[in-house]
Amino acid sequence: MSHESSSPMGLFERYLSLWIALCIVAGVSLGTALPSVFQAIAAIEYASVNLVVAVLIWVMIYPMMVNVDFASLKDVGQKPKGLCITLVVNWLIKPFTMAALGILFFEYIFAGLVEPQTAKEYIAGMILLGVAPCTAMVFVWSQLVRGDANYTLVQVSINDIIMVFAFAPIAALLLGVTDIVVPWQTLLLSVILYVVIPLAAGYLTRRILDGSGDNERIAAFTGKIKPYSIIGLLATVILLFGFQADTILDKPMVIVLIAIPLLIQSYGIFIIAYAWAYFWRVPFTTAAPAALIGTSNFFELAVAVAISLFGLNSGAALATVVGVLVEVPVMLSLVVIANRTRQYFE
Repeated sequence: MSHESSSPMGLFERYLSLWIALCIVAGVSLGTALPSVFQAIAAIEYASVNLVVAVLIWVMIYPMMVNVDFASLKDVGQKPKGLCITLVVNWLIKPFTMAALGILFFEYIFAGLVEPQTAKEYIAGMILLGVAPCTAMVFVWSQLVRGDANYTLVQVSINDIIMVFAFAPIAALLLGVTDIVVPWQTLLLSVILYVVIPLAAGYLTRRILDGSGDNERIAAFTGKIKPYSIIGLLATVILLFGFQADTILDKPMVIVLIAIPLLIQSYGIFIIAYAWAYFWRVPFTTAAPAALIGTSNFFELAVAVAISLFGLNSGAALATVVGVLVEVPVMLSLVVIANRTRQYFE
């Protein structure tokens, strides 16, 4: 068997940052060459939700939600330490450190480089990333560190259920701290559209496919629809950067400015979770996935909510897409760190 075929990461996941970079170039180029096309797409919306982007987001999220197995919740009591680390980091630490870093950099360190209103939008995008714990790529990171697959599934399932109830209140709280007016109706609509409905659709799909207790049918189905998730992501990136083409060409350093606090956040959260697991004597197969889950983001949800709340051309939407660009190389580097420190846990 070839290395490529035996790897937990397929061609698209392995080079996702490259594909995203190419889509950024394509989006900016098309946005400059065909501005009227992007304006027409931006006009296709209902209740502050762009319908074209909404369809692409659903295409992205649905395959991930099919992987959520509610039956795994019966194992929630096993290995409570790893679950405790994941939940505390995801819901009590990560959103607040992300907001703090956003405020520190864009209201103080970078204050003279970015307009105040635009800075607030960048902070909002970072907050939305921080409040959305990862769902899909977590399974890839867990496989790459040879983590406990069943336990990873338990962690992801519980996080998704908590997200249904906690995402909107925490996002609203932190956005309010940064003096951004929160349109509650739009925020709640976004949670219903991009969490509740896909999660329910994924649950119903599992019930239909798993009626006979045959998990292979689920694996085969998710394998078939997985490419559409990647296509949806890349198409969304092209659209978002097409909408932002003028801003990016006028201020190319914006991407770098947004990436800096995101990088600090990612490595900082990993250190907190991984060190906590080490000192709490959590086994590596649980500790590594717990730390990686806490570090990774559900950027698809963050992108969708940023667009709904602030618009396609907003700084918040741009910040969430920069999060996509940063995520894969950062997570791969953390996988390397985890694998090289495995012996300290054994």
